Amino acid sequence: MIEVNNIFKSFDKSEVLNQINTVFHRGKTNLIIGQSGSGKTVLLKCLLGLYQVDSGEIIYDGISSKNMNSDEKLEISRQMGMVFQGSALFDSMNVLENVRFPLDMLTKINESEKNSRAMKFIERVNLKDAVNKLPSELSGGMQKRVAIARAVVMNPKYLFCDEPNSGLDPKTAIVIDQLIQEITKEYNITTIINSHDMNSVIEIGENIVFLKGGYKIWQGTNKEILKSTNKEVEDFVYSSELLKKLRN
Repeated sequence: MIEVNNIFKSFDKSEVLNQINTVFHRGKTNLIIGQSGSGKTVLLKCLLGLYQVDSGEIIYDGISSKNMNSDEKLEISRQMGMVFQGSALFDSMNVLENVRFPLDMLTKINESEKNSRAMKFIERVNLKDAVNKLPSELSGGMQKRVAIARAVVMNPKYLFCDEPNSGLDPKTAIVIDQLIQEITKEYNITTIINSHDMNSVIEIGENIVFLKGGYKIWQGTNKEILKSTNKEVEDFVYSSELLKKLRN
């Protein structure tokens, strides 16, 4: 679980996050949504420790960002997995090598154990037959599955996904959403997804934080968001023609 207590963040005296309070739950898919410029990417980077908040605190399973020493910060970062928007795979490495990379960099286990652990997650994302292929030989959806396997190979407590469905067709996007949700529950991870995809919100939004102009405007579930009477939430949710038809 990650708790966010009254955090503020600004750049050059321009406030980007203002008095954000929320909780991201373990074992659930937590979504941060909002239009471009709402502050969702900055919030994600604060949670990752890439940005320091100006005030307030972030608490990782009882450990406050305020009181962390350098060793504790390093330990928290090692408990994080990240799925990047563009997958960010290494072009010269095959699937096995890409998934194994965090183990090579951050552990001292032997080669056999590295390969065994990497293969466990490659098989989990249904890519056993592609283990020797390079990223250029994979579809966008397959690349995303490699990125997910790499993100969880270290058995993280926290999984962060930045627009995981970017560039994918709707059918593949649903597969990726479901895979992320399944892995979240199987390994009891606190998963936080930065998204503007309403399909993802409806499919896997177990806990949704809606930001606008740096403020948290609303929080609830995928069932609750469709019934929300908050005007700003309604405008965001029903911006697509499909959802307008479903509403009517």
